[in-house]
Amino acid sequence: MFIPVEDWLRAFLLTIAVETPIVVALVRGFEPDALRIVILTVFANLATHLAVWYVFSQLFLVGSVGYTAAAEAWAVAAETLFYWAAVRGLPWRRALGIAVVANAASFVVGRLLLGTPILNGAM
Repeated sequence: MFIPVEDWLRAFLLTIAVETPIVVALVRGFEPDALRIVILTVFANLATHLAVWYVFSQLFLVGSVGYTAAAEAWAVAAETLFYWAAVRGLPWRRALGIAVVANAASFVVGRLLLGTPILNGAM
């Protein structure tokens, strides 16, 4: 499946716009430098978002439940590991909670903007 880079870039910028304030707010007690958190968030999402759009789209039917489950699980797992490793003193469970909340928020906002049902058989 061919996905134009313009589509990816719009989705990536939306993801950054939604997830960054959440991550900043939830990591702030462990890392007082907000700019550092923003940079970490962009890099974590850059790694996961590219894989979701250009790797997972080759392994699963885009929009299927399998694709959505695998892509979101990948994003949460990779971002959890990234935040845990990059933010000294951040417990892994807190990193997991941050990744879950941030990814759920960007998923829901993306669905709402696309006018796609959040819960349906053909995610």
